[in-house]
Amino acid sequence: MRRRWRARLWLLLPLLAASYVLLVLGASRWLGGERIDLTRDHLYTLSPGTRNIIAHLRQRIDLTLYFSDRASHGLPELSAYHQRVVHMLEQVVRRSRGHIHLTQIDPLPFSEDEDRATAAGLTSVRGEGTGQAIFFGLAGRNASDGRTSAIPFFLPTKEPFLEYDVARLLYELSVAHKPRVAIYSGLPIWGGSDASGNATPPWTALQQVQQLFDVRRLDPASLASLRNGDADALVLIQPTGLSPSDIHAIDRYVQDGGHLLAFVDPDSEVGGGQASDLRPLFQAWGVSFDPDRVLLDRSRALKVQSPLTGASVRDPAVLGLTGDALNRRDPVTRVLSVIDVASSGYFALLPDAAVRLDPLMQSTTEAMVVPAQRVRDADDPATLYKEYAPDGEHYAIAVRLLGQLPDAYPADMPPRPPAGKPEVILVADTDLLSDRLWVQSSPTLGQTLMSPFANNGDFFVNAVDDITGPSNLIAIRGRAVNERRFTRVDALQRQADEKFKTKQIELQAELGDTEQRLAALRQDAHGRSPGAAQKAAVAQFMQRKLKIRSELRAVQRSLDADIERLSMQLKFIDILLMPMLVAFTGLLYGLWRMRRRFMGGEWR
Repeated sequence: MRRRWRARLWLLLPLLAASYVLLVLGASRWLGGERIDLTRDHLYTLSPGTRNIIAHLRQRIDLTLYFSDRASHGLPELSAYHQRVVHMLEQVVRRSRGHIHLTQIDPLPFSEDEDRATAAGLTSVRGEGTGQAIFFGLAGRNASDGRTSAIPFFLPTKEPFLEYDVARLLYELSVAHKPRVAIYSGLPIWGGSDASGNATPPWTALQQVQQLFDVRRLDPASLASLRNGDADALVLIQPTGLSPSDIHAIDRYVQDGGHLLAFVDPDSEVGGGQASDLRPLFQAWGVSFDPDRVLLDRSRALKVQSPLTGASVRDPAVLGLTGDALNRRDPVTRVLSVIDVASSGYFALLPDAAVRLDPLMQSTTEAMVVPAQRVRDADDPATLYKEYAPDGEHYAIAVRLLGQLPDAYPADMPPRPPAGKPEVILVADTDLLSDRLWVQSSPTLGQTLMSPFANNGDFFVNAVDDITGPSNLIAIRGRAVNERRFTRVDALQRQADEKFKTKQIELQAELGDTEQRLAALRQDAHGRSPGAAQKAAVAQFMQRKLKIRSELRAVQRSLDADIERLSMQLKFIDILLMPMLVAFTGLLYGLWRMRRRFMGGEWR
């Protein structure tokens, strides 16, 4: 019996080897372009937005991928990413039905190809050890008017944004002209200089808008003369210094069918506490916005460093909006994962308002509203939890206005033909546009890479894109920034905060009072010998101080106890329990096989 099985095995092995080789060759020949994407967000599969951009191409687009293959042999990470880029571009070419043509070039040093790459707008880095220039970028050109666009360098750290970068290049080459966007801002979004006189670049969110739109910077004079045909969209960011005629011009622009995106803030980080001038316009439209009230939400609070103690605390004024806080029905926020806001306000409807509010971002029912001055005066974010009482309702942080907007100045409006339908989006926070809430800068291969950890910039560009006319790029933005938090850990942290925060605040207040009394006693004894009663009082306060600090440490340990318990459970499951289950399953399977063989007579 055993000899027959050995003979069959020797015949079977060559057949299996030959079948495997034929299978691999056939798959590479006929299925070379087919792949299975098992990532949760399908980052290796073209999104519907990209496919729509390709499907609507009506002209030839020539793409040239420059990659210094020989010079990058010592950079395996770059070579691996090059294969990823090639696979992505090959998918694009296959779907284009002949409209997109791809050429791959290895630009050698001092060659004409290297000169063409530089002329196309590509940048290079110096290879380690060799010092040779390494190119890795994409140049595009359309056939209708010869317009060009380029991705200067494919940074491996920006791999999650690969599809969006390629789709944006195709979009720029396919559209006849960029939509016109007029921006008026009371904040330094355009850059300038810091307190030391050093030049500061424009805000990253603004730079993203400038890449896709024809952006015009407005001053009060140009704002007052703005008409609907002058721009496809008007963006206002904490507008200050506006006159009544400027407010009138904004209302006229919207009533004539213009599209408006307005950011206002009750406590802007960089606005110097100056409120915007749009409240009278909002009231005329039936929208309530209080520039003296700030929204807190303990269930969405993000961790910040306390400027008073240096410890990491959850700030209920700095919120990470995820999940149900974002409107999944609206194209602006549909594919976004997380948006961070700070000291934001909120919108509501006034009685008898003719319009309706469709929230794009909102708080949870654990939110409450406090005076803006209280947030400004809070030396430690932990003090904002004192007497915290949730209002039990959702507050709208960003809204889309629906319905017919009433004229803010009906008596001054001349008769005019029916206008187009206006689009108005209002956002009660300007800090979300600042770099600190959503991007982190880091030097990479001689360049400064802005790595987003939130979708704030995507929200800004999506909102502008939506009011100027929906585009397929909206469906692609936000795929790269995907929040994968430990939801169970977050829930435990919030429960611990709510359970022990009040006790922690009381102990900190008592500790501060005790230290003040100690300082007063020592001041009284300055320059003379303290008496017995004074010594006893100092010793008593010192003991109380040590006891309070011990109780504070116990409270802090209590905050982390449940999380540490969960961590130990996960470690036990991953390190010990799962291997034991796998080994036990294998042992049972082996015993079952042995029993079958024994019962079948194979032991004879």
